Amino acid sequence: MTLQYSLQRYSQALSLGTIPYLVYLAQGLRKKYFKPDHPYSLISKDARFPLKCRPDTSDLGVFDQIFIKREYECLDDVVDPGLIIDCGGNVGYSSAYFLTRFRQARLIAVEPDPDNFKILKENLNPYGDRFEALCSGIWSHPAGLVLSEEEFGDGREWARTVREARDGEEAAMTAVDIGSLLDNSGFDRISILKIDIEGAETVVFGSNFELWINRVDNLVIELHSDECRSVFMNAIDGLGFKLTHSGELTVCKRLA
Repeated sequence: MTLQYSLQRYSQALSLGTIPYLVYLAQGLRKKYFKPDHPYSLISKDARFPLKCRPDTSDLGVFDQIFIKREYECLDDVVDPGLIIDCGGNVGYSSAYFLTRFRQARLIAVEPDPDNFKILKENLNPYGDRFEALCSGIWSHPAGLVLSEEEFGDGREWARTVREARDGEEAAMTAVDIGSLLDNSGFDRISILKIDIEGAETVVFGSNFELWINRVDNLVIELHSDECRSVFMNAIDGLGFKLTHSGELTVCKRLA
């Protein structure tokens, strides 16, 4: 066993907590040797309730990003957030992190893939009425959407994309936009806006963002291409955000 490997394991134990780390190891061995064909549970000190994880999917990679690498600890210093919107909620791990960290916050999670959404709902149901979940895609304007048939990224469950339905094609969902989510939430501002929507950020920040962007206090986004980065940076230019990075995320905090 190398020193680097030992340090990695120690870091994982610190991130998850001792008992959750042992569960994580046990589930890893179970996955390797017994190959479960149904979701199993993982726990973390940063998630109030156990989380379902599907075998042979990208779920474990998402769990590692959020609860071991702790990419969203860049927002741990946010004080008393009211509304959190999780765009690209996947299976609910980031939402569970936020709902655990900020016990008084209200959260809206949006995820377009029905299979991911089913697990998201199961993972968030223990949080009761503190969350709302929508099986839809984030867009800049009203539109009918379908899941894209084109492979994005590695093509796994964490890389689902949407596109507008073509003429004559039946839409699988009706798009939602961030401004409408905020207007219907009962809140004046979005305390934390998390966006991980697999390239659709070019649409979201290409038009109509002016209607809501000045009502966002903290924004964390994964930008998936140079085009995405260019469109996003142009959109927030001069709006008073301080930019930092956390892993693959661009973190924007509004200056006081």
